[in-house]
Amino acid sequence: MPLQVVEPQRLYRRIADQLRALLVAGEFAVGERLPAERDLARQLGVSRPSVREALIALEVEGWVEVRTGSGVYVLSAKPTGKRVAVPTTEWGPLELMQARELVESEVAALAARHARKTDLQAMDDALAQMRNDALAGRTPMQGDEAFHQAIAQACGNDVLRDTVRQFWHARHAPLSMRLYDYFENPVAWKAAWAEHSAVLQAIRSRNAQDARQAMQQHLKKAFRRYSASWRRANASFESPATQL
Repeated sequence: MPLQVVEPQRLYRRIADQLRALLVAGEFAVGERLPAERDLARQLGVSRPSVREALIALEVEGWVEVRTGSGVYVLSAKPTGKRVAVPTTEWGPLELMQARELVESEVAALAARHARKTDLQAMDDALAQMRNDALAGRTPMQGDEAFHQAIAQACGNDVLRDTVRQFWHARHAPLSMRLYDYFENPVAWKAAWAEHSAVLQAIRSRNAQDARQAMQQHLKKAFRRYSASWRRANASFESPATQL
């Protein structure tokens, strides 16, 4: 019997595989609520963010349903050929956020040293786009991406610029988009806009250390927003017309 190629699996995929096997085996009935993330994390010996990524993958594939303010419920326990599988190569969105914190903080520090007037104008324009979209009740993702891409463009290193582009390509993948849908709201975007403004102020001042710290703080806070309790997802938030 020939040997088969062994493909490495991302941690959240291994967790999802275990949970999926339990669903198929009938360990949880359709309509039943799954154990809380913290309990699953303890039983599996992994972090809560990894469990969250696995649950989102199962939701995208149609196995479970996330009910904000309540929990995660079994939607189906029967495998079918109609399911949409999450690509095995897709990065976990919270793990992606942690990688972005490490890389983009240094990118911001480099941008503080190398940014030209045109780069600073691109960052200004991106912030203005975020503000205008938020005030109009639109999700300001385009301005958000444009801001981070402008910083990467200003850093003076093509490899880092292309790495940030790859991060944003992954940011638009199904798993990431589904998770972020739960926690992106007017309050979160208002906070992100203020955090971006602090990054730009440091870059404009040519203060590399402050730029590094401002970007680190922005992405740490974003990570906390996306890993918050499901009870806080899509809750009652203030109007999109909140002044920025």
